Amino acid sequence: MKKILVTGADGFTGRYLAVELQRAGYEVHGLVRNAEAGDIPGVSALHAADLSDAEGLAQVVQKVQPHKVAHLAAIAFVAHGDVEAIYRTNLVGTRNLLEALAQARAPLDAVLLASSANVYGNSVGGVLGEDTPPAPANDYAVSKLAMEYAARLYAERLPLIVTRPFNYTGVGQADNFLIPKIISHVRRRAPVIELGNIDVERDFSDVRNVVQLYRRLLEAPAAVGQTFNVCSGQAWSLNDVLNMAREISGHDFEVRVNPAFVRQNEVKTLVGSRARLDAVVGEVPEIALRDTLRWMLEA
Repeated sequence: MKKILVTGADGFTGRYLAVELQRAGYEVHGLVRNAEAGDIPGVSALHAADLSDAEGLAQVVQKVQPHKVAHLAAIAFVAHGDVEAIYRTNLVGTRNLLEALAQARAPLDAVLLASSANVYGNSVGGVLGEDTPPAPANDYAVSKLAMEYAARLYAERLPLIVTRPFNYTGVGQADNFLIPKIISHVRRRAPVIELGNIDVERDFSDVRNVVQLYRRLLEAPAAVGQTFNVCSGQAWSLNDVLNMAREISGHDFEVRVNPAFVRQNEVKTLVGSRARLDAVVGEVPEIALRDTLRWMLEA
């Protein structure tokens, strides 16, 4: 049984990925910051270490000797208030992990790093491919692009796979993310919802699709050394999402733009190309956004 180390195993994506990997026959080891994280479905063993603790990371990697690694641990909220923490976790923390993996001489055949489609910035018009020049428009995006560049220092020593996931959602995502916030308001039958920029379009996926794609990339030798968009290939406007929520729930509500929620450097349109991804992992049936919203509303 192959062993896989999942960082951020107690996070939103990590919990779904652990179950996906266990079902596929892996022995899943979860890396978490807090030793008291509790049982996580799909995880065989938990290991506690902060990404800033280079020695602690090295000890965990040496103990587990993983065949594969899925690095999900990060500060993932674009509007996170502590800029220093964003860079310390997403950039320096990732480099600490890569150094630990390079020094451990584990039997690695795949190391997946979760970057972000935010690295493309305010690109508009057409579909964004992996060769689209990056133009990050906020500190979160800069930290992720910097992480990608830091990873290149290990490209000859580690079997790296970089993913750039576009927006995705599902049951259990924090309410400070857009769709969970909308779902929370609808479930409470709130008459008014306050949002920021509403003239945005996003490429939305279901977290269950995303983790299946991550697993397939981890299992595909051809993925090593490449960067992949993880996306649906379709853009939905915020009004599309709001109207679907209204239709599914039967609850109408007013939308107000709160200037405090408007980001001056908001990325206007993000839709990705799946061509490279599909060529490596094959076609994966896409869960429709309407079905994702219904799942979240009925959970």
